[in-house]
Amino acid sequence: MINVDLRSLARLPNLNKLRKLELANNRISGGLEVLAEKCPNLTHLNLSGNKIKDLSALEALQNLKNLKSLDLFNCEITTLEDYRESIFELLQQITYLNGFDQEDNEAPDSGSEDDEDGDEDDEEEDEAGPFEGYEEEEEEEEEDEDEDEAGSELGEGEEEVGLSYLMREEIQDEEDDDDYVEEGEEEEEGEGEEKEEEEEESVRGEKRKRDAEDDGEEEDD
Repeated sequence: MINVDLRSLARLPNLNKLRKLELANNRISGGLEVLAEKCPNLTHLNLSGNKIKDLSALEALQNLKNLKSLDLFNCEITTLEDYRESIFELLQQITYLNGFDQEDNEAPDSGSEDDEDGDEDDEEEDEAGPFEGYEEEEEEEEEDEDEDEAGSELGEGEEEVGLSYLMREEIQDEEDDDDYVEEGEEEEEGEGEEKEEEEEESVRGEKRKRDAEDDGEEEDD
């Protein structure tokens, strides 16, 4: 909340997990006790460019037990004599004031601190185990694999049925061919019998004709 013309923190919401709060370039002059109530886990607080004039305005920050870094650049309090020693004595939990510790050692880069915090969060997540969404994805993948296996088994069964069907069809075709051959042979046999009967009938007819001629000759005699 930098440079938003903020004058009071009275309406600050509860932010129990918040660690770093930027309030630079506003008009805050006091009422910092709200921070301990609403943001009890703050480690970094930037109040640069505000209307902080004396130590009494900072006394409320004693209740921020996790506070490590405090910035007061361009605040009127920085014009007081020995203000750094006074603030380190008042807020004994802090390590860095305006980016330096009591021995004038510069604070580490804020990016590296964020990386360390990120690593800690990753370790906590690893200890806690995979996310619920990840477990659901694994279950869905297992279900898909089961369906694929079932499908492949079904495909094999269908292939076996198909082969059996084709084999039965081939056997049936052979049987039909045999029946056709037998019917052809029967037809040929029938035609042969008819020819024999016709020949026999012709022979009998000629015989009857010869007999009739013989009878006619005997009558003439």
